[in-house]
Amino acid sequence: MRHNMSFRSILETFPNPFPNRDYSIETICPEFTSVCPKTGQPDFGTLTLTYVPDQLCYELKSLKLYLQQFRNHGAFYEAVTNQILDDLVAVTKPRSMTLVGAFTPRGGIRTNVTVSYKPQI
Repeated sequence: MRHNMSFRSILETFPNPFPNRDYSIETICPEFTSVCPKTGQPDFGTLTLTYVPDQLCYELKSLKLYLQQFRNHGAFYEAVTNQILDDLVAVTKPRSMTLVGAFTPRGGIRTNVTVSYKPQI
């Protein structure tokens, strides 16, 4: 299930202060919440986003506000993790980006979803 594109419009960027250098930025979001579309129960997880910016970086307050939109959004782990990566890639156009969603155990099972982006050359 894809979410409303208006979520993406919340994300803001700023110019990369060192666009001629490859360096990585890691952002850890330990309080991510979404909703299981099957049970309606909340899902909790830690998102770890690592990227090498090109011309743009994402602004952290806008990232926080963007992620909060998922609190009432029903989506499986795989869908929500891929959608977040797609949105962040669309607004920042990074050199590379990886997102790991480490979701807390439910029913004795813990799930990690890792998605990556590297542009085709």
